[in-house]
Amino acid sequence: MTTTRRFFTDEFKREAVALLESSGRPLEHVAKALGIQPSMLRT
Repeated sequence: MTTTRRFFTDEFKREAVALLESSGRPLEHVAKALGIQPSMLRT
């Protein structure tokens, strides 16, 4: 079974971090809402 690697634009990355910082919600909740792994927001 082959897994397709997902790529995210720089704009998506900036907006995801901004959402995390401004929302006051836990990292895990923001990551789940965006459909990404929490470790992707940590880095």
